[in-house]
Amino acid sequence: MTVEATSSGAILFRDTRGEREYLLLKSRPGDWEFPKGGIEGDEELQQTAIREVSEEAGIDDFRLIDGFRREYDYVFEAGGETIHKTVHLFIARSFEASAELSKEHRDLQWRDYEQAINTITQDGPRDILEEAHDYLDELQEEADDGYV
Repeated sequence: MTVEATSSGAILFRDTRGEREYLLLKSRPGDWEFPKGGIEGDEELQQTAIREVSEEAGIDDFRLIDGFRREYDYVFEAGGETIHKTVHLFIARSFEASAELSKEHRDLQWRDYEQAINTITQDGPRDILEEAHDYLDELQEEADDGYV
C-alpha cells in the first residue's frame, strides 16, 4: 500500500548587486533542494511554504511572488512503507542577505542560476527552477521596480 504525502516550499532568491541567487539546502541524504516540508494541521500550501522557509533557512523577511506554483512528485521507501510525495513550490524573494543552517540539513549555499541548475540533484526541482527563473525574468522585464 502506498501512503500519500504532501509538502510545500519555496524557491527562495535574493538579489546581490543586480544578480539573482537561489538558496539551496543539502538534505541529510545528500540531495540539494529548496526549503520545503510537510503540511501541519489545517495549513494552506502557501502557509506551509512560509513556515518552512523560516524554519529551514532562518529567514523571516521575505515575500512570496504572486502567480507561480508548480508541483512535482516522487516515490520513496521509509519505515517499510512506500511513500508517494507531492511537493508544491512557490517563489519567494528574500530581503535578508544570509540564511541559517537548520538541523535538518548539512549545508546551504546561495547560487546563481547556472550554478543552481548544476547543483540540484533531482529532475523535478531542476525543471521547476528553470520555469521559475524564466517567470522572474518576465516579471523583471515588465516591472520598472523589479518584481511585482
